[in-house]
Amino acid sequence: MEPKLLPYLLRLLLILSLAVLCSSSAHPAYDSPSLSISASFAGDAVPVVVRREEYAGGRIIDISHYYREDMPSWESEDGLGQFVWLANSMKNGSLANNSNMKMPTHTGTHVDAPGHFFQHYFEAGFDVDTLDLEVLNGPALLVDVPRDKNITAEVMESLNIPVGVRRVLFRTLNTDRKLMWKKEFDTSYVGFMKDGAQWLVDNTDIKLVDHKHNIYVIAV
Repeated sequence: MEPKLLPYLLRLLLILSLAVLCSSSAHPAYDSPSLSISASFAGDAVPVVVRREEYAGGRIIDISHYYREDMPSWESEDGLGQFVWLANSMKNGSLANNSNMKMPTHTGTHVDAPGHFFQHYFEAGFDVDTLDLEVLNGPALLVDVPRDKNITAEVMESLNIPVGVRRVLFRTLNTDRKLMWKKEFDTSYVGFMKDGAQWLVDNTDIKLVDHKHNIYVIAV
């Protein structure tokens, strides 16, 4: 194959791939109005991809924090630092652009699996890939925690969370203090106390909780 034909072949393959994605049978998990993908290669214009995703007629709300170099990282005074870089660049002669990413798994919005805190779960292989995705996704209740308190059993009882609620987002003083926008990790964040966590397990149907944008799956 002539080397000068390679860019045109790659462009053709990309266009064909987009055509498959845009077809009604490209992804059976989506109805045709729920996902739209379009691209333009007219002239020298930069291609633009537009995506729109909906589920059951409603919006998908992403509660995760934007990752950046000066976001807090566990027990660090200097923030996360550089965590992604372009290892291979087409501008520098590489066949494709390729990025590397490296960061602690407990950075930003993340899930703490049962094996994180319990050795017997860890040894049994209870990693995040064993979690139920239906628990991680779906309607959630947003509650405001009294700003001068950690989440104790007394606080949990006062919130009057209805029976049947499985996912709860606890809005605390952490939000007001914008802890996730500070560079230095702040150990004074609001969190669950032991009696509060036990009250939750004993008295509610909650399986997923979020505070300070650390997400916990309750293993019971």
